Amino acid sequence: MQPKHLNHKLSVSTQLTHEDFSELAKGGVRTVINNRPDGEDAGQMTAAAAAALAQQHGMDYHHIPLTMKDISPEAIERFAAVLEKAEGRVHAHCRSGTRSALLWALSEVKAGRMSVDEACAAVAKHGFDVPPAVVHHHSQRHSQSAKR
Repeated sequence: MQPKHLNHKLSVSTQLTHEDFSELAKGGVRTVINNRPDGEDAGQMTAAAAAALAQQHGMDYHHIPLTMKDISPEAIERFAAVLEKAEGRVHAHCRSGTRSALLWALSEVKAGRMSVDEACAAVAKHGFDVPPAVVHHHSQRHSQSAKR
């Protein structure tokens, strides 16, 4: 695991291994967010096993599973709420780190802390390819659902 620090509070990475939970805890992470649906890949650690490992290492655990096709306003809100309420550092992961980085970018745009271009540039500097059109689409979708 090579965590990419998006800001002072949040890092993201690829799928975690059993050993990574110990490393994260030693590094000061207090909350883990898993953005992978169970069964996405053969042999992938289940959310239940990951939750148990997080608990063993004194970390909170949140499973917010999604695919790039089904990023919902609710998932963005849940991700933002976990970040906001978390005490200490947070680490989010998915298969490549891209979904986790995208959720952070969308939550920053939604909160008005970044423009779409700023959010895309922030994740791009860490190697994530998140086109502005994707962030704009999802942030517009979120705005429309909030008006209903």
